[in-house]
Amino acid sequence: MKAITIHQPFATLIALGEKRFETRGWSTKYRGPIAIHAAKKVDKEICLEEPFHSVLARHGYTVDNLPTGAVVAIAQLEGSYTIYNTVDNGIHIVRCPNSEYDFTKVEFIWRPESAFGYFAEGRFAWEMTGVKPIDPVPAKGQQGLWNWGGERDAGRA
Repeated sequence: MKAITIHQPFATLIALGEKRFETRGWSTKYRGPIAIHAAKKVDKEICLEEPFHSVLARHGYTVDNLPTGAVVAIAQLEGSYTIYNTVDNGIHIVRCPNSEYDFTKVEFIWRPESAFGYFAEGRFAWEMTGVKPIDPVPAKGQQGLWNWGGERDAGRA
């Protein structure tokens, strides 16, 4: 199964269903199941800021109990969309199969989702759907998309 390593608290926010889009500087053509791997790095400062602090607290998480170095969820990578940020229209993505801008396929990114990623013009929003949190399965992460072989361990979670 393909996997992606994401710093904390962002990986847990995806696992909790609070974050639908993972923002990246690169697009991917891959679509399908993807393991969400929580990196060993925790951005402790951002965990204390709003809306992070209150959303994590609502689910029983603090900066001190976020899982690290483990796969925390399985999701479907539904799409990779270009991010637009215009003065008139704010932060939005366009769900198009190519790079053509079709305003009828615009989705605006509202708070708190917009706070949970780096939604800068020209970056990409990877949409995660059907997210299923799992008990953390220890794994060593990697950069980029990588192959995770621990699916059998996740089935026991």
